[in-house]
Amino acid sequence: MSDTWSWFDSGPGDPAFNMALDEALLESATQTARPLLRFYGWNRTAASFGYFQKFEEVAKTTLLRPLIRRPTGGGLVPHDADWTYSVVIPAGHDWHRLKADESYRRMHQWIRGAFQQMGITTGLALDSRKPAPGQCFAGHEVYDVLWQERKIAGAAQRRTRTGLLIQGSVQPPTIEWDRHAWQRAMLDAAGAQSESWRVSDEILSRAAVLAAGKYATETHNRRR
Repeated sequence: MSDTWSWFDSGPGDPAFNMALDEALLESATQTARPLLRFYGWNRTAASFGYFQKFEEVAKTTLLRPLIRRPTGGGLVPHDADWTYSVVIPAGHDWHRLKADESYRRMHQWIRGAFQQMGITTGLALDSRKPAPGQCFAGHEVYDVLWQERKIAGAAQRRTRTGLLIQGSVQPPTIEWDRHAWQRAMLDAAGAQSESWRVSDEILSRAAVLAAGKYATETHNRRR
């Protein structure tokens, strides 16, 4: 990556608002123009699940609540001790034009590079292993990030006319790994100039509407 990126850390957020803000950022991707990296956390334990998954099947596999349907695909992701991020790429950018598997690999090569800067050796999965259907971290997909043969990072994507949204989770295997060091390493590993960014009131307002009217509702979360 050689262009200028924007980034911000929105801190711990309500589960529904976390998903809503990512959708609002995707909607505004052509306005913000630059690729955007968002770091965020959760103000309570929760689990997100893929847009196409069936709620009742997901509910049987975890005790974590609330269960929030993501705007992206993929499987069930627990959010009790993970590090979450999202990347929004505006339409017209070369990353937006990549095929899904190439986009996935690029994202995880970036994360692998960040861990390398931290002195942590990881690799990308070359095959797919799915011992527990629907649970994102119970097995691994091609190009997931592995540490000692264990999946520690996965992501899901959604591509629209305005841009590309990637939602990702890192599940650190030990509390000794430093989240803030990882975030700094992510910015360094991007290999591009990065600038801190402030989300606009307009985007925050849109996210609040999406959170209340969509992601916090049973209509949305139980739609399948």
